[in-house]
Amino acid sequence: MASLIGRTPVATKSPVSHRRALLALGGGNAVEWYDWMVYGLLASYIGPLYFPSDSSVSETMSALAVFAVGFAARPLGAIVFGTLADRMGRRAVMLFSVGSMVLSSVIITVLPSHESIGLWAGVILLASRILQGLSTGIESPLNSAYIVELAPEGRTARFGSVISTYVQVGIVGASLVCFLTTSMVAPDAMASWGWRIPFGVGAVGGLVFLWLRRALPETLRTAGERQAEPARVGQVWAEVWQHRLALLTIVFVVAGAQAIQYTWTTGLPNLARSAYQEDPDTVFLVSTLAGICVAALYPFVGRLADRKRISRTFIASRLAVVPLVFVVLAYQRPGMAMFTVVMLAGAPVLAFTMALYNTVAATLMPTSCRVTGVGLGYAIGVAGFGGTAPYLLLWFQDLGADWAFPVYGAVLCLLSVLFYGSVLRRGAVRVGS
Repeated sequence: MASLIGRTPVATKSPVSHRRALLALGGGNAVEWYDWMVYGLLASYIGPLYFPSDSSVSETMSALAVFAVGFAARPLGAIVFGTLADRMGRRAVMLFSVGSMVLSSVIITVLPSHESIGLWAGVILLASRILQGLSTGIESPLNSAYIVELAPEGRTARFGSVISTYVQVGIVGASLVCFLTTSMVAPDAMASWGWRIPFGVGAVGGLVFLWLRRALPETLRTAGERQAEPARVGQVWAEVWQHRLALLTIVFVVAGAQAIQYTWTTGLPNLARSAYQEDPDTVFLVSTLAGICVAALYPFVGRLADRKRISRTFIASRLAVVPLVFVVLAYQRPGMAMFTVVMLAGAPVLAFTMALYNTVAATLMPTSCRVTGVGLGYAIGVAGFGGTAPYLLLWFQDLGADWAFPVYGAVLCLLSVLFYGSVLRRGAVRVGS
């Protein structure tokens, strides 16, 4: 289908301009994901310090509950800052997104424990995660919209896969830094203060890409869509409501991807460490290797989608994920060999699930309400289905209903295909699909 949106003047600039924009955009996105994932990976260290109890599993689940609450802030971030991005421009909101993530990472790095300041420790930790939720609520949808508006014709999926690769760099970086930290810091010191090191690393990286993002061009006003003044808030939300089926589709496109994403990147590693008492060094190493495998597959998925059409590649890959998600059932008892097999087997599942979902979501909304619509759908999908995935995985495991979680993930994937097919048949997909 031919593109139905205007292209920005940026798209006509040299490849060097594109590379610089992708570095600033993708690098900031990598830092966002790094900071977000570090908390999930270190939940088993954070829980005892901020939510002490008689059970290590309960402490970890309390920390993961805060992880999930952070996701609940994403819809608010999408609503407030998505509307600003559609009214005033993309660039300023991008700067806010990275800046607020840096601030929250600094706070967590220096935050005293429950033993020092009592309940305030957990309250401040929760507030920091909410700030991160506001930030990440707008980061991914804003990046997706920006890429669709920046990419030259016929290379939308490839540019989108580059951003997905940066996301994976952030996730892998989180696992790698955690692995290096646990390798160099003694176990007692790691439990006491060493877990703070990865958060400090993320704060420094965020400052670097905050500076780089200052030079990003604005893409809101395209040659065919110039306006004398910014759109009113009511106009933006009226358009979102007009495209409500697309909004619902975005929710499930994101939900299927994020439920599987957090199962592999957060749920399984925490299951290994807290429930099965696996060696944390080995767990972080395996998580890092799995993440590298996923990142290596992203460019292939992007090229395939541009060649075969985004819609066809998305539908085929999402349907293929349905049976593959049941591989999590193989890890039901302690054993690093099986954990390694499950994590590496999940690499192609994650690659085909995660490489396209952001680009697909961005093609479902017009430019004038793209960040708001994609941001709201993304936030609902992540908050409702992504952030809760690690908790549900451990919960079903604790109940002895291991089979329930892969069924849950498979149903989400099938619903995403059903809704996307409905929008596609109506001709509402807006970029070369």
